[in-house]
Amino acid sequence: MKKYLSLLMITALMLQAQILPGHAQGRAVEKNTGTKEETPKPVVVSIPEEKETPPDTSAKETTDIYDKAIFDDKLLIQGYAKKYGNEPLDILLAMIEDDVLNPLKMTAAIRVFREKYSDKVFNREKKIIERLLLRRYARTDSPFVQIEVMHTMVIMDRYKYFDSFIPHLIRKLDHYNSAVNDTAYTALDDIIQKGSNRPREARIIFNILRKNLFLSRKRLADVAEPDPRLSYKLKILRWSIKILGIQELKKLPEEVLNLL
Repeated sequence: MKKYLSLLMITALMLQAQILPGHAQGRAVEKNTGTKEETPKPVVVSIPEEKETPPDTSAKETTDIYDKAIFDDKLLIQGYAKKYGNEPLDILLAMIEDDVLNPLKMTAAIRVFREKYSDKVFNREKKIIERLLLRRYARTDSPFVQIEVMHTMVIMDRYKYFDSFIPHLIRKLDHYNSAVNDTAYTALDDIIQKGSNRPREARIIFNILRKNLFLSRKRLADVAEPDPRLSYKLKILRWSIKILGIQELKKLPEEVLNLL
């Protein structure tokens, strides 16, 4: 009996020796292969590279635009006149009658009317248009509109309006705006070229310029080279003397003779 129990104990010990290493190994494997709490990976945030913002030049560009925005009134009027060149007579008259129309557009409308229709209106229609132009002249402060109205009225009826408007056109030659001077001279030259070199008209122009130059003879004494305003006056004066005769030179101040 004791021998039998001894054998059982030896067998149990042998079995335990075989099982325990595997069990320990399994524990180790389980420990090594078991689920572990993963360490959170750092979140990489991609930050865009800062680009150098170019300096804001809009304010400077705006300033430059205003600095350069010295508009040539003559070119603007020419542009409007070209734009309105194909407008019918009734549209042009409606524009001339419009009290709120831009003065440069008004000037262009009157110019187009003069160039296209002033010699094609007669009798009652002509009188209506004359009244319309006189109304516009009385209501405007724009020297460009005034010049165009006077120019057109003289072209439409020289005998009736020459005496009235030529003195005002000559005075526009002294305007501070060079564009007004140029426009006034162009109007006077066109009126002269479309006339018949009448002594009566030459006398009117000569007397106005003679008076004007006499009043400024002290200033003219120091003038070596005439400026554009004075040059315009001298050109028209030469025309009047050519029509009236060289004896008219005696009526001019010496300062003017030196410039002529």
